[in-house]
Order: sequence, then C-alpha cells, then structure tokens
Amino acid sequence: MRNLPQTAFSRVVDPWLTRLGQAVSWIWLLLLVMIVANVLLRYAFSQGRIEFEEIQWHLYSIGFLLGMGYTYQADAHIRVDVLHERLTPRAQAWIELYGILLFLLPFIAVILISSVPFVVISYQLSEISQSPGGLPFRWAIKAALPIGFVLLLLATVSRLTRVWAFLFFERRGS
Repeated sequence: MRNLPQTAFSRVVDPWLTRLGQAVSWIWLLLLVMIVANVLLRYAFSQGRIEFEEIQWHLYSIGFLLGMGYTYQADAHIRVDVLHERLTPRAQAWIELYGILLFLLPFIAVILISSVPFVVISYQLSEISQSPGGLPFRWAIKAALPIGFVLLLLATVSRLTRVWAFLFFERRGS
C-alpha cells in the first residue's frame, strides 16, 4: 500500500516523522560504540561499568520507541506479506483500515493511558537505578514510552487519513 494519496494531515506529519526517524537512526551507531566500549573495558581492562550497560538499554529503548512512528509511516513495518501481496490494493486498504481501527488505535490508547502514570510516579519518586553506580532520572527513559506511542499515534492517524482517502475519495478508473 505504498501508493496511497496524500492528505492535508499526512503532508504535514509524514515529512516531520521522516526527519525525526532519520535523526533517531543515529542512535544505533551510538549504541554500537557503547557496546564496543563496554566490551573493551570489560575484557581488555577488566573494568565493568554498570552505567555503560544501562546506557546501552536506554539507547536501544529510545531507538526502538522513537523509531516506531517512522517505521509505520514509511510502511516498513512487518506484516504477513505472503497473504497481503496477493490481494488487490483495495482489499489491502480495507484490511489496513480495519487493522488500524480495531487493533492499532485501541492498542496505542491502552499504552498511552497506562504509561503516563508510570512516568509520573517515577518522576514523583525521583526514581533511580537500583544498581550501584546506575543511572539517575529513571523517569526520563520511561518517558520514551509515551513519547514513542504519541509518535506512532501521529503516524497511524496520518496513515488512516491516507487509507480513508484511497477508499472513499479517490477516483476509480473505468
């Protein structure tokens, strides 16, 4: 479903998500550097650093969560292509529409409703890592969860408007 029409909403949101996704992609290089540094410190110098390990999973979480919206917007997400590719574009669009309305939007709503109190409580408690030498400000990494799902929500609404336009407003050939 790459040939969906643009809508006013998608023309604003999609380029912004693309730029953000491209910027966030640099996190994977930073993560690689952190992993190599941690391995070198551990095995070459016998110096394990818990904060490096925590930074690794923080970077992975940020890359994954902030990249979800871009991945969905770019139509690079995983789907069952064996079945999907055999369908007509209209059938694909109908499946996408029902998938968004019945599964994706409710899932995003549940995550957002659940994750905001999760972050607020962490902030109120000034939560820190339980590991000695671990990182402070645990709420900051937890905040990536609702932020990532807000970005996914924007991408989903953009995609929904495009699928809707394809199904209900695009002219059909004779």
